[in-house]
Amino acid sequence: MLLTVQILAALAAAVHLYIWVMECLRFGDPKVYRDVFRVPEANVEAVRSWAFNQGFYNLFLAIGAAVGVATVRGAPAVGWTLIVFACGSMLAAALVLVVRDRGYASAAAKQGLFPLLTLLAALTQL
Repeated sequence: MLLTVQILAALAAAVHLYIWVMECLRFGDPKVYRDVFRVPEANVEAVRSWAFNQGFYNLFLAIGAAVGVATVRGAPAVGWTLIVFACGSMLAAALVLVVRDRGYASAAAKQGLFPLLTLLAALTQL
């Protein structure tokens, strides 16, 4: 079952790495700012730095989950701490997103599915 946790946490990290790409590297693309983040073109420049900053939050969570996956077998306390913290933070952010605006339910589900599954699978390891 530990392998399942590692795979799910790696998938959660991959999703958040992709979110980082959208927020930091591709935010100027209308398919990203308009279709994904629902930002009107007139507001793109005003929110670009916020999106960039938010992207790095997602990158750091992805790195935390990935390092947890890589270390959980050799240093279980470190690996589990990183996996649970990173995936718990990812899930909490997804919940905040949907509670704040139900119009983002689909995005929150995409953002939160793998972290939720990771945490549920991790419970079997207690």
